[in-house]
Amino acid sequence: MGRPINNRSQKSPVITLIGEGMTEQYYFKHIRSLFNYRYILKPYFFGITSLTKMDRKIDEAIEGGGIAICVFDTDVSQRVEAEKKKLNRLVKKYSRKENVIFCDSLPSVEYWFLLHFKNTNKYFSNSDAVARALRKYLINYEKTTLFLEKEKWVSDLCSDNKLKTAIERARDFNDDSPSYSNIYKAFDLFMK
Repeated sequence: MGRPINNRSQKSPVITLIGEGMTEQYYFKHIRSLFNYRYILKPYFFGITSLTKMDRKIDEAIEGGGIAICVFDTDVSQRVEAEKKKLNRLVKKYSRKENVIFCDSLPSVEYWFLLHFKNTNKYFSNSDAVARALRKYLINYEKTTLFLEKEKWVSDLCSDNKLKTAIERARDFNDDSPSYSNIYKAFDLFMK
């Protein structure tokens, strides 16, 4: 007689989001709630300011077959040569790993938010410049806990199919554009 067949379904790999700051953390917390996506999102994985720490968190996340999604701004690495070299080393280290996804934005995550409203890849000197442009559409947008902790701003971002529009727009602009965001890659994975 043959061995019994194991009928248990194979589990999906655990997705862990690793990111820089509180804006990204609140955004993805609200996205998970609004769309019922499944991923690990803990303060422990956010607030990372060094690429060395991010590297350690990536290793923790992919240990055992998980997936790491790294969300960060690239404005500093564009201005500071030492940071650019560190980032290039990090990206090169994981370039052949399908379970590591870099979702960087230039100059900042606010550019990703702006794509929900406007089709542009114009140059923005910094995150404040993007935030000013974003406030034309999200009037009260602020990088404060008081604002970010409320789900409504993310709900407003995604209303009227604007999330799908942002994903399509982000795909059109590559890393050589004056402004870009690869956050759409996270949604490609979430929506599978």
